[in-house]
Order: sequence, then structure tokens, then C-alpha cells
Amino acid sequence: MKGAMLDAPQPLPPDEVQLWFAFPAELHDPALLARYAALMNDEERARHDRFVFARHRHEFLVARALVRGTLSRYLPGVPPARWIFSHNEHGRPELAGPVETDLRFNLSHTGGLILLGVVRGRDIGVDVEDTERRVSFMEIADRFFSPAEMRDLHALDPAGQRARFFHYWTLKEAYIKARGKGLAIPLHHFSYAVRTGEPLRIAIDPAQADEPASWHFALLRPTPRHTAALAVRLPERARRPDRVQILRTTPLSSHQRLDVELLASSEQPLG
Repeated sequence: MKGAMLDAPQPLPPDEVQLWFAFPAELHDPALLARYAALMNDEERARHDRFVFARHRHEFLVARALVRGTLSRYLPGVPPARWIFSHNEHGRPELAGPVETDLRFNLSHTGGLILLGVVRGRDIGVDVEDTERRVSFMEIADRFFSPAEMRDLHALDPAGQRARFFHYWTLKEAYIKARGKGLAIPLHHFSYAVRTGEPLRIAIDPAQADEPASWHFALLRPTPRHTAALAVRLPERARRPDRVQILRTTPLSSHQRLDVELLASSEQPLG
């Protein structure tokens, strides 16, 4: 649901996470799309051109504009086209210039929706999934989920199983992206507990050398067909969870507050 237009850019507070949602199917203005195309570097243009289907090229174009334009909101002195990106050994995108900054970001996209999460100085991962896409979800769960997650799935009816599968899948994707290791972390080495009316919990295999209490997780429904998840490492000696601001944006144009359904959270409801 749309909200009021927001004010001019403000610095990102250290205890705040901002989640930016873009809806590529709604973006058709030729002049705006030309501005998006002008922002891409040679590597991004090559990736864009390799997509076979026009829809995928369009979504990639919007995603790059979302990342570049949003980062420049926090640092207006850097034009969107000037941002430089690198990747860690597991492929996670990271900022590499042209200025030093503690901004950290993570991007996810699925059919009809793109999600960008931004925070200062800490690990962050986001994932968004189209729950109406065709997927053999129980086969995937049997292969990758923990025994506790599988027991939970098998206790549900078929409709409940499908919804819970996407709950677990988005949360798992968000966590491994936040850790920056991708599937180098086996998905059964950590296990979520999602219960109606209860805080969201995670158990982590000691082999992963990570502390569950150092994380804040949230599970969201931004649209009736999409499920999204956030994993963000809490500041050291944090006494309360981050404030999470959720926005709907047309990159390089406008943004508004976006009301979403909070399905579960490890801490307090979203701000």
C-alpha cells in the first residue's frame, strides 16, 4: 500500500536498515529507462545484453538503477554512474569506490519485484521470492532443509507446506547472503523455527562459528504473491533491534513508504 512521499535524502542512521522495493513491470517511461541505461558500466551492459528475454533485460536494468540511485541518495556527492563494485570470493557484490564508505547493501529480485537492503557497517542479506512460481518445493526441502524444518513442513497441509517452504527458503537465502559465503554454508547447518505469534528463532551448527543472538531476522509479505526476508547482524553491544524502514521506489524519480505484512521477526515489529 502506498504512503506519503518522503522528504529529501537524509544520512542513514547507524541503527536503521532501509529496504527498497521496486516494481519493474510498472516502469515504462522511455526517458526514465534511457537514464537507467546511461548509468551502467561496460560490464553491466554486457550482462544486460546476454539476457535472452526482454523481461529479464528490463528487470536487470531497473535493478542496476535501483542500486546506483539509492546509494547516491546516501552520498549525494557521488553520481549514480560513478559507483564501482567488486565481488568477494563467493560472488557477493560489494562497494569498491569511488569513495570510502561504510554503506553495505544486498540485492534480490524475482518475478515482478526487486528488493535492495542497505545498512551501515554490518552484514546484511535480503531475499525475495515469487510464491506462485512452479517449484517442486518438497523435493528441494528434502534435499536442503534441516530435520527440524522438515518435521515442521510435514505437520502442515499442502497449502501450508508451500507457504512455509518459502518462509524457510527466503530466510535461508538472506542468511547465507549476509554471511557472504553463499552455498559454501550448507543449508542444513542452520535451522529456523517459524511459529505464529512467537519470535522467529535460528539455531546454527557450531561448525559455522556464528552466534544466533547477534542477528536480527524479519519475514515479510510485500505483496500477496511475494515473500521477502531480511538478515542483518546487530551492532556490537546492541540493546535493541534495528529500526527497519520500508520504501517503494521508482529509481531516480520518487519513493514512498510501503506498508507490508510482517509475518515473523526475531525481535520487535518493524518501525
